[in-house]
Amino acid sequence: MIPWKEIGRAPLPDGALVLSQRGEEFVLRLRGAELMNSRMHQSEELLATLGCADLGPGAHVLIGGLGMGFTLRAALGVVPADAKVTVAELVPEVVAWNRGPLAHLADRPLDDPRVTVQVADVSALMRGPQAAWDVILLDVDNGPDAFTTPSNSSLYGVRGLDRARLALRPGGVLGVWSVEDNPNFTGKLHRAGFTTDKHRVPPRPSSGARHVVWIARAPGPAR
Repeated sequence: MIPWKEIGRAPLPDGALVLSQRGEEFVLRLRGAELMNSRMHQSEELLATLGCADLGPGAHVLIGGLGMGFTLRAALGVVPADAKVTVAELVPEVVAWNRGPLAHLADRPLDDPRVTVQVADVSALMRGPQAAWDVILLDVDNGPDAFTTPSNSSLYGVRGLDRARLALRPGGVLGVWSVEDNPNFTGKLHRAGFTTDKHRVPPRPSSGARHVVWIARAPGPAR
């Protein structure tokens, strides 16, 4: 078997984020735990296609977490031609990798003129002007329950979800990806004022595992 080869490393306060390659496959690990693999991205793509379905002209979309670019690429495939898509990525090395060794995986989505990347915490952008976004997609960490970075927990509490609702336009959509189910999170979405659908999705075809995608709509008429 071809061994893994480290091709990038980003120092973080709670450990190093490591990018490794084996043949045509790439993996991102934090403290030795696998965060994402280039073979498995079906659920991330569904997050984008469900969350961004039926958007009107001039839509504004915020994506929290760049990863390997699959969520962004799927979003670009369904948003209008005049949409604006902002990606908040906390780790600058991840942005550099998506312009370098990972760029081909999702067909270079950062080159799309509709895309703006901000090296920032997505929660900071959600604390900006109210009613700024038609869609917010959170593909951060491993979801509401399996944290690799403890500071991300604030995104998934009721207070963080309230912040997301205020950042959305009336009828806007919050999409959340998770590596596993969390029934308590559905209740938190309801308490924050969202109506919610939950989807269990295999990470790749024929996989027995099931990732989870929540599609939550804020009060008000959809655009």
